[in-house]
Amino acid sequence: MTIERSLTVAAKELSDLFTNRRFLLIFFLYLIIAMVGTGQGLERYDSALTSYNDALQAADEYRNLQDLGAWWLEMPERPSVLLIFDSMAGTTVTLGALLAIAAGFDQVTREKESRSLKTLLAHPVYRDEVVVGKALGGAAALGVIVGLVLAIITGLLLILSIVPTAGEVVAILIFGAISLLFLVAWFAVALAFSTVTRESGNALVFTLVIFFVVSSLLPVLGAMVGGLVAGPPPQRPEQPEVIPVEMYVSTSAGESFVQRDDSGQQASVWSEALRDYQEDLAAYTAKKRLITNVVTLLSPQKSYQDLTDFISAPGEESFLEPLGSVWAGITGLIVFPAVFFAAAYRKFVRMDIR
Repeated sequence: MTIERSLTVAAKELSDLFTNRRFLLIFFLYLIIAMVGTGQGLERYDSALTSYNDALQAADEYRNLQDLGAWWLEMPERPSVLLIFDSMAGTTVTLGALLAIAAGFDQVTREKESRSLKTLLAHPVYRDEVVVGKALGGAAALGVIVGLVLAIITGLLLILSIVPTAGEVVAILIFGAISLLFLVAWFAVALAFSTVTRESGNALVFTLVIFFVVSSLLPVLGAMVGGLVAGPPPQRPEQPEVIPVEMYVSTSAGESFVQRDDSGQQASVWSEALRDYQEDLAAYTAKKRLITNVVTLLSPQKSYQDLTDFISAPGEESFLEPLGSVWAGITGLIVFPAVFFAAAYRKFVRMDIR
């Protein structure tokens, strides 16, 4: 296999996609909805910025109290422009996935139905170069779309005098890379079924079935499996009732019975039991979350949402730290398309073409 011939096939597929009316229609619909989401994100950002300015003004008015040690008068945190890009994630999860499916479900079946696949393979090109070229062409088309959408949104921000910081620019680039990985994941699924089936309609139906199962049923299944494996949650201890105790007291004034309670001792015991319960509950929650994450590792939607939530969350910490804590999401977005592309590759190189 040579990279030059694979790139030639990729260029052909890229050209075919951007001259395909169905693909262009979905792309423009995706772009329009992304712009609408950007408008909603701008409203959220303006509201957060107004609250930030009000809090900042209040903090300045009471700066003397803060200098005296009023710890509750902390300076507010400035809202991040990533709030605007967060709205794009919801559009990508639904319409973006359909766009990726539209790019890949007839990559091979189109060649079969038009009987041009045999003619293509008659040229000095190997089968592995064809399937790799088709995958590269589809991924390049999706990369152009993601880059164009991000460029339009960023340009709109600059027109509105909203300038991202250096850290926010890095986060935007990471956001774009993760969005591309998500789209490539569903493109790989569509490409695999386009290779396995004989007709484009069947490839589309099978891909949409996988999309529905992974998007809707897998998260529910993950929660159910996590609950079954982790078992019942620990029970919260009941607060003990204060029971008065009669005590015999002898004083200089005489002897008498008095009622006292051991509320202090009971409170200490209950506090210790409550602390043990909280530790058990934290361990139970961590175990259940781990099992659920393992099951939903095959859900690109879950992985993509987790990663974009961390990226769009405002904070002063490095963006590499939250990304490192969601390694499962990154692994899912890499392993998921790799499995389906491997299936498409193996089927294509062994395909009987008559």
